[in-house]
Amino acid sequence: MHWITTAAALAALTATAAWLGPGGAAAEPPAVPVAGPDPAAADYPVDCGPYGITVTDHLTVDLDGDGVAETVAAVHCDAGAGTPPHGLYLLTAPARGESAPRVALTLVDPAEGMTLENLAARGGTVSVRLLGYSSPDVPRSAPDQRRDVSWEWTDGTLALRAAPPPGSY
Repeated sequence: MHWITTAAALAALTATAAWLGPGGAAAEPPAVPVAGPDPAAADYPVDCGPYGITVTDHLTVDLDGDGVAETVAAVHCDAGAGTPPHGLYLLTAPARGESAPRVALTLVDPAEGMTLENLAARGGTVSVRLLGYSSPDVPRSAPDQRRDVSWEWTDGTLALRAAPPPGSY
């Protein structure tokens, strides 16, 4: 009988403590960055000739933790057919007096001939899978090389971190 009484008293004490909670504790929702620069409004350093540029993916993230959101945008020429190479760009707010977002950094240059997939961001890190070709004979619709890379905000800049090539470990 003594154990039952002790268990009941302990249960009542635990329930009361859980209901009251610790004094002064308050949960704050995580800060959500304001919408980043519009990727459709940026002027990308890509020469597509008579074709336009298509934004294939983008995300908004506060990379440097300053409360101002940046946009990372994946773009390629709107060639209509084939698999044109991608460019990956970091966009920041327009300069004073300007209306278009600024391309602050080129993360992947279309001249490298790669396509992109799995664009993601977490905290101060942006990651993507690069798809490439081992030779000009490989069809552009069937990349035969891949590598996961990320850029991490470190010491005021984005530092490239590449995963080991597949099969190298």
